[in-house]
Amino acid sequence: MDNLLIIKNVVKKFGDFIALNNVSINVPKNSIFGLLGPNGAGKTTLIRIINQITLPDKGSVLLDGKPLKQEDIQYIGYMPEERGLYKNMKVGEQAIYLAMLKGMTKNGAKTQLKYWFDKFEIGSWWNKKMQELSKGQAQKIQFIITVLHKPKLLIFDEVFSGFDPINANIIRDEILQLRNEGATVIFSTHRMESVEELCDHIALIDKSNLILEGNLIDIKKQFKTNTFQVGLVTADNEKLKAEIGEKFTIEDANFKSLNKELKLNIKINSENSTELIKYLNTKALINHFVEVIPNANDIFIQAVKSNN
Repeated sequence: MDNLLIIKNVVKKFGDFIALNNVSINVPKNSIFGLLGPNGAGKTTLIRIINQITLPDKGSVLLDGKPLKQEDIQYIGYMPEERGLYKNMKVGEQAIYLAMLKGMTKNGAKTQLKYWFDKFEIGSWWNKKMQELSKGQAQKIQFIITVLHKPKLLIFDEVFSGFDPINANIIRDEILQLRNEGATVIFSTHRMESVEELCDHIALIDKSNLILEGNLIDIKKQFKTNTFQVGLVTADNEKLKAEIGEKFTIEDANFKSLNKELKLNIKINSENSTELIKYLNTKALINHFVEVIPNANDIFIQAVKSNN
């Protein structure tokens, strides 16, 4: 798969503090790439390097196969966690001004802004000052400004902060559409449910080091433990639990059900669950049988704990 962004052995120090320690990441074209990590891990420093707000001490950054240059900022759209709009400036004139900084003409900016303002049904906001808008409304404007010049690389840092569920879904759908239309998205967030929903690939940085990178499905396969969540209908739950515990590694499971069955997580020694199903069928009615696939939150916690 072709990569739009290649980060090679990047090192960044602030005095004696190492913010990024030899970090290498490949961001595939037309993907939504999750940049993850605990607070202070180095994510924001890496984003600032991509946006050329700061430069690496060592290493290189390639955009579309070429060394990243200052003028490449026109190909990047960045929505920071700390929003940077001018509170006393009117929405429309501010959007045009920021679009022109990205290389758009005034007329081109107006045309694109009309498209987005009509799409979001916010035409009445044009002459309002930013300070008159709610946090969620300001977020919409920031989103529009970020995507307006149709950049090939979009970077969203906690994009859903401040949005109610309805507007979060609207922005999510727009991000997916932008990806489908050819954009590549770097998505930095602590909301692991959003990572599950949106991201094709992830990189996890902890304590300035890259500790995990790759296709999210492949990473899930690495972290799975051949554990199955089962619900069993039987006359004597405790007796059956003891019998199963003699053959397999088990623990109580917690999932919602319409029945009062025995709920267990059962770990087996191989990926083949056929023998487990055959065995359970001789003991009880199987009401629920699902492989436990680690989610992004499980992977995040386990990887960071292992790194520590």
